[in-house]
Amino acid sequence: MKKQISIWILSLLTALSITAQPITSGKHTRVETVYGTVEGYQDGSIFTFKGIQYARAERFMPPQAPEKFTGVRQCKVYGPQAPQNESLKWNDRNSQTDYGFGNQFTVEPMDEKSCLVLNVWTPGINDGKRRPVFVWIHGGGYTGGSCHDLPCYEGRALAEAGDIVVVSLNHRLNVLGYANLTGLGGKYAQSVNLGQQDIVKALEWVRDNIAFFGGDSNEVTIGGQSGGGGKVSTLMAMPSAKGLFKRAIVQSGSSLRQALPEQTRPFGIAFAQELGQPATAEADFSKFTYEELNYAVSRLNQRGIRSGFSPVVDGEILPQHPFEPASPISKDVPMLIGTDFNEFTFDISRDMTWEEAETAVRQRQGDRADQYIAAFKKAYPNAEPKEMTYVDTGFRAGAVRQAAAKAAQGGAPAYLYLFTWKPESNALGASHGMELPFMLHNVSLQREMTGASPAAYKFEKLVSSIWLAFIKTGNPNIKGLPKWEPYNEQTGVTMILDNKCYPLQHHDKELMQMSRSIW
Repeated sequence: MKKQISIWILSLLTALSITAQPITSGKHTRVETVYGTVEGYQDGSIFTFKGIQYARAERFMPPQAPEKFTGVRQCKVYGPQAPQNESLKWNDRNSQTDYGFGNQFTVEPMDEKSCLVLNVWTPGINDGKRRPVFVWIHGGGYTGGSCHDLPCYEGRALAEAGDIVVVSLNHRLNVLGYANLTGLGGKYAQSVNLGQQDIVKALEWVRDNIAFFGGDSNEVTIGGQSGGGGKVSTLMAMPSAKGLFKRAIVQSGSSLRQALPEQTRPFGIAFAQELGQPATAEADFSKFTYEELNYAVSRLNQRGIRSGFSPVVDGEILPQHPFEPASPISKDVPMLIGTDFNEFTFDISRDMTWEEAETAVRQRQGDRADQYIAAFKKAYPNAEPKEMTYVDTGFRAGAVRQAAAKAAQGGAPAYLYLFTWKPESNALGASHGMELPFMLHNVSLQREMTGASPAAYKFEKLVSSIWLAFIKTGNPNIKGLPKWEPYNEQTGVTMILDNKCYPLQHHDKELMQMSRSIW
């Protein structure tokens, strides 16, 4: 732990030393929230507050509002992240996205008691303005990650570029946030979807406090990528989240269905027994370290008892699958939905002939290979041979189905995109998360991904403008972009996001129909 904190402090000092604009703090950077006074700092034109507590929670219990405090609480450093396996952290190898560049990312300490924190970047505090608010939910599945485990998650640049308020947050993960213990009964009756309940509490904090930070609680957009997209998808079907946001963005994380109680309750019962506790409300998990809880999970996994650690359709907190069909709770919430062309292919360097590419496809697809090859060539007639082996079909199929379910409601629109931009400086391609530095206006903070070329900076302005337009209006159309129609089953419009953007209509319908049976 001491080593981890030292790394964290070193990374903070490094960040402060390379800041391009002066940082000041004092009375003019203090904000009176409903819980007490917090002090941030001013970085150029942006006021920054980090590590604000938005809730508190006992282990495996639903979150509660934070306690009020007196005095001034310093909020200038990112708060702790939720406990997670060391193998999921950036100082080893991240399970969500490994860009192959080693240990270059920020590492915060993990702390179960104080990980329910959020960060705010705003152009003005207590200035009477009411700006749109963008709440960013990190990826990492439901088991790992944090609101600052990628440098491009920094919200300052987007807040400045769009005159909006940006919020990011941490919440409970893995066994602490997504185990289903309701089978124990009693005080554990609501011990399910705890990570999702945490996010709702953060959104309630935004509702009650964001006006003090120059934001408009009636103009909140939630967004997330990968696991963050799954969390956004799930929030769309949670009654407790209704009215806390107006728009939603799902990037490479469309979740149509979630786990069922009959699939997840047995783990909770076995988990208690594995720790020597009764499989009842009398079970006491407070005396175990996080590591001991993790070891118990590992032992159960080895015996074939798996938890899955994901949201659960428990019938109350999450009454139904989010998008089969689309929940009526969010019928009036417009959506921006999309994926990356390559997703989990992180090396597209190998050139292939059509013969080599078709051989690779036949090895994977077997009897369906000819149908797959024909469907790909129809969808992408100008593609290089190697792209047939690198194209994502799983994430894309989920996004198409989510957009279709949303459109079938006849409510607010869904806009569908496919991110195909590829960096020239490396072989990552349009891989999982490649759009993040662009939509967050942070190409300069993620050079190892983007190459930070002139073309990348030009594309950054376009993509971040699209996201800002949606955050402000629920419509991603901007000047210079071809007309982007909402998705519907008849036209199936997908906007291709690249150096040249253009809409396509059901271009890969046959390929996606094949992938549905795969995924």
